[in-house]
Amino acid sequence: MELTLAHWVYLVVTVVVIIIMLFRKGIVLPLIIGTFLVAAVYKGSVISGFQAVFNANLVAAKELFSIFLIISIMIGLLNSLKDLGADKRMVVPIQKIMVNGHISFLVLMATTYIISLFFWPTPAVPLICALLVPAAVRSGLPAMTSAMVIVISGQGMALSSDYIMQVAPMLSAKAAGIEKSLVSDKAMILSLITGLSSLVIVYVMHRKAITTKSEVESMADKGEIAFIQVNNELAATVEESVNVTRIKKTWGKIFAILVPLAMLAVMIFMFQNKFSGGSGFEGGDGAAFIGGVATILLILATIAFNRLKALDKISEHITEGFVFAFRAMAPVIPIAGFFFMGSGDFSTSILSLSDDATKPAFLFDIIQSGQQYIPHSPIFAALSILLVGIITGLDGSGFAGLPLTGALSGGLAQGGNIDPSVMAAIGQMGSVWSGGGTIIAWSSLVAVAGFLQVSPIDLARKNFIPVVTGLLIATILAVVIW
Repeated sequence: MELTLAHWVYLVVTVVVIIIMLFRKGIVLPLIIGTFLVAAVYKGSVISGFQAVFNANLVAAKELFSIFLIISIMIGLLNSLKDLGADKRMVVPIQKIMVNGHISFLVLMATTYIISLFFWPTPAVPLICALLVPAAVRSGLPAMTSAMVIVISGQGMALSSDYIMQVAPMLSAKAAGIEKSLVSDKAMILSLITGLSSLVIVYVMHRKAITTKSEVESMADKGEIAFIQVNNELAATVEESVNVTRIKKTWGKIFAILVPLAMLAVMIFMFQNKFSGGSGFEGGDGAAFIGGVATILLILATIAFNRLKALDKISEHITEGFVFAFRAMAPVIPIAGFFFMGSGDFSTSILSLSDDATKPAFLFDIIQSGQQYIPHSPIFAALSILLVGIITGLDGSGFAGLPLTGALSGGLAQGGNIDPSVMAAIGQMGSVWSGGGTIIAWSSLVAVAGFLQVSPIDLARKNFIPVVTGLLIATILAVVIW
């Protein structure tokens, strides 16, 4: 494969972007400029460069809009449940089973994982920290250990698979040019391996610090007691707000039961369909099913609380959902646009080429040309993709690196006996576990540290060995299994 000047420009921009990530700086600006330069050089026209910048963003937006929509609906549903106080009521009964620090460890892990799987960690963290952590600390689980469990279970294990909302596997699969289901299933398994391995290490390292309720009551650590008191007041305030009106109390109880049961039914039906050999939820059908159920629940919850005002309130919830989605995901559009241009599936639209014209695949061509210099070892390829994923996450955005790791996975598979879905899932693990907020202190990990009154630097440092060990175990097993 003979590389053109445009290929070299694409390569230089990609390398520069990785270097910028190492310095924890934004990569949107260099990628927009890179899109312009590659297109201008390839077509020999500055005007084509300007057109490509717009087309790249447009193509990426079209491909990723379903992601924005599902996020918007789920956040809208969560906001409607907040109006009823149902979001709080869903977790209050869990406090009763937190009888000691060891059980609290497991309860906090399971609850954080399940809630984050459906609503993402960012909106789930305030709920968990306000209601469950005070109970966990009172039962004997240290605040720092609680923070590690929340971060690893939510920002790590749940977000890295993103099995319900399917944002991460969709980004990885589209960039790799493969089916989303191929990535999502493997990512789910790898996320559980990474997460459970990390949590076992955390438990072993901190088990001596976990105490019982009686020991907590006699603690002399004023800082810990102060944490419990402050969060007890926060939980009491939350409980008081739950009981503002009789309507809110009644419907809050109903939806606190209805929503979990509905989502559980959706999960059971989808798993049953998958394991029975059905194909009704491949591609975007699964997200559409979940989104449709969530939309109906959003409507019912809004009507229950607002009644006649629901006609206006439903618009507010949907708007709030879209605002959250675009704030979280908007930077991914120009990033995806550049790396989509490296694939022959999208380069025609981005570069405004005719249907019978040669479809350039810049990134795939570059990797194919360098195949003879790359060791054809699955373990080497897997560790390389994992490293790239971790590096791309250093900017604090777990999803921003997925177009790159996905595209690299698809490119590496072109010249060797390497499964692109496995590589994409491994890259997804590296990017999300790093940037999603487990091992870098300038990510969403700060929110957890702030709620629990612990140092974000210390939290990230203590997470490093368990998380990296878990990632290495998952990567090695992925190569052995697949």
